[in-house]
Amino acid sequence: MTDRLPGDRRAGRTSDVPRPGRVRRWVATVRAGLYRPLAEDDTRAAYWVRHVRIGVLLSEVAAVVVIGYVLLTDSPGRHHPVLLALAGAVLLGVPGLLLLPLPAMMRDSRGPTLFYAWSLATTVVVVIGTRVDGGASSPLDALLFLTLTFMAVAYSPYGVVAMGSVMTLSYLLFVELPGGLTTSGMFFLAIMGAFTLVCALASANSWAAYDRQLVLIRTQEMLAATDPLTGIPNRRAFVDRVTKAVRDAAWGHQSVVCLVDLDGFKAVNDAGGHAAGDAMLTAVGIALGGAVRETDTVARLGGDEFAVLADTSVTASGEVLAERLRAAVAQVGRPAGVTASVGVAEVEPGDDVEDLMHRADAAMYRAKTAGGNRVTALSP
Repeated sequence: MTDRLPGDRRAGRTSDVPRPGRVRRWVATVRAGLYRPLAEDDTRAAYWVRHVRIGVLLSEVAAVVVIGYVLLTDSPGRHHPVLLALAGAVLLGVPGLLLLPLPAMMRDSRGPTLFYAWSLATTVVVVIGTRVDGGASSPLDALLFLTLTFMAVAYSPYGVVAMGSVMTLSYLLFVELPGGLTTSGMFFLAIMGAFTLVCALASANSWAAYDRQLVLIRTQEMLAATDPLTGIPNRRAFVDRVTKAVRDAAWGHQSVVCLVDLDGFKAVNDAGGHAAGDAMLTAVGIALGGAVRETDTVARLGGDEFAVLADTSVTASGEVLAERLRAAVAQVGRPAGVTASVGVAEVEPGDDVEDLMHRADAAMYRAKTAGGNRVTALSP
């Protein structure tokens, strides 16, 4: 039997206490779940803006219905000034949401915050209205279901559970308990809890479907912009990046386009077949990538023609870069006798992309007709 000091027993009792790091991770997980970004592009942002507009319309309709209910029925809240004031506040105030910078808000934490604040405000209004209209016997509490259903489309599962819990707890504390718990009230609370779980499941399925769709779209975009043999960008992706470089040139950003055409590549195919040719093209793509910075672009335009878009400076000119590219190809292609003719064209402000590519192509053609394995630059 081993003796244990009191301090050891205390340590045993406190060993089950969550560590601060674990608590921080849990808090970070919950926060990420509650404030998941709603939109990453203009199309998705436009979807949420439409969602807000529909919500505004529903709020206006609900406010008009409540006003009609207060004025035309023999409810406990008949002609009650508080109910009329709340409905009027919704009718006049909610359209103000449309004045907010909604497209920008949907791209960051302001989007979820807007929906949470909207739900909380609606919960306060509905709970007060239900209390004034006779408590648990009032039909106005049904607006809580409408609110949670609409907002559940925007919330992550964490958000649905959080807001459903707030609504259920608010109803319990401010509607049921003041008048004493009733069977009908407890039934309402049970249904509200079950409905929250159903909405959370629907939200989880919706976000999972969106995630799968997003992965599929990004995969398709990547495949559409990637050369299947070498795994580097293709002509389409390269032209897109050159277009951006032309726009940046207007702000003083200096860059250069180099077209790299292989010399002696046909002999590789003739001697070793297409497998040998494919291996050489892959090796050249790797060699060119190793000769430039990670921020530069190496692409395969087709066949045995490659292209490079790179930033330039006084100490790293286009011709210096092109010579580095030529040397890289000469080294990897030496066993097969493959070299490269490189044409250089500086990117100028206001350039037409097609003309820019034509200048680089003309420079490359001059290098090739001069014997190959050399660099030629062509000014605009």
